[in-house]
Amino acid sequence: MNRLLERFLRYVKIDTESVPDVQRYPSSEKQKNLLALLRDELVQMGISATMDEKYGYVYATIPKNVKGNYKLGFIAHVDTSSAVSGKDVKPIVTADYDGHDIALAEGRRLSPAEFGSLLKHVGKTIISSDGTTLLGADDKAGVAVIMELANILAENPSVAHGEVKIAFTPDEEVGRGTDFFDIGRFGADGAYTVDGGGLGELEYENFNAAAAKVSVRGKSVHPGSAKGVMVNANLVLMELQSMLPVFENPMYTEGYEGFFHLDSMHGECDCATANYIIRDHDREKFQRKKQLFADVVDFLNKKYGEGTVTAEITDYLNQKWGAGTFECVIRDSYRNMREIMEQHMDVVEKAKAAFEANGVTPVISPIRGGTDGARLSYEGLPCPNLFTGGYNFHGRYEYIPLEDMQKALDVALNLVDIYKDR
Repeated sequence: MNRLLERFLRYVKIDTESVPDVQRYPSSEKQKNLLALLRDELVQMGISATMDEKYGYVYATIPKNVKGNYKLGFIAHVDTSSAVSGKDVKPIVTADYDGHDIALAEGRRLSPAEFGSLLKHVGKTIISSDGTTLLGADDKAGVAVIMELANILAENPSVAHGEVKIAFTPDEEVGRGTDFFDIGRFGADGAYTVDGGGLGELEYENFNAAAAKVSVRGKSVHPGSAKGVMVNANLVLMELQSMLPVFENPMYTEGYEGFFHLDSMHGECDCATANYIIRDHDREKFQRKKQLFADVVDFLNKKYGEGTVTAEITDYLNQKWGAGTFECVIRDSYRNMREIMEQHMDVVEKAKAAFEANGVTPVISPIRGGTDGARLSYEGLPCPNLFTGGYNFHGRYEYIPLEDMQKALDVALNLVDIYKDR
């Protein structure tokens, strides 16, 4: 079996789902199972690798064998999204894909009629889940690529390269991948996250992002005597949603268009909760979106009466409304790294050169999400994002062509070559 394929299949079978809205770090201890395995595999290759036992980060160094002094880094995260289960992943490998539906479990089908991108991959080897879980290519494809890169360099000492730094992180999917990342310990001068999507994606800008946690406490009484008394928390929450712009919704946006996304909700008559994410590439538009959300909450507070509806959004609103029935906490998750990357465009240009050297056309596009690289760039480590080849991340119809993942590996190897004399 192709070694890259074998490595990827082995990693996706290890459950590393992260957990949103918990205080511990990493959010799930099971992420350390894969992190420890990666450390051990690196050591077995003869590479110096350590694991932060408390936080889970794996750091590794491949010493240089040339005179260049530049320390080049590669980073990937091990956790998978909680949107769909990552437990008991059963990958399906479809060799020489012929353009027809791929049969999955429980009557599901991975179909080009629904996912037209499949038709770009006729003749390739398609790796998917069986449809009962996600696949985990986000970002175990990136993990596999980096590990295979390390293996190639370790077993081929004749390949000229500068010092190569490797890191694996937990909790990227819950926006906390770099909370305790030690840039000094990592030691790179510049790095690339291998955490992108389809073939050729090269990204150096991302959404400004915030998370809003909303809680509504209603007043439940018997519906037969509810007039003038009941406050249905579910309906108040629905009212909030109805006041947000209809078309500023992920279902209707693309490119640089931002959105309000209702990620989850749960409710009874007397209590309802919801989690939102608020995103936009433009900083001013992002601030306006957060203000609009605050204004909607403010309106509902006034509508349902002083002391009945309260909002916790900013210090001002906390002071204004106090503790009460309606609570909303907005927390910034990450910022658009473009303003930092514009000062370090050499790392982008070198990525373009590596793409082109491998016959891959760079597709410069904004990340409609975030990466560890966004936060690391603001902390002094310029860190654009490279493709892995995957599609339909965070869902049960996720898939990745093996050949495109191989291209990601080829690009990484070419970057090592480009940087060797710096």
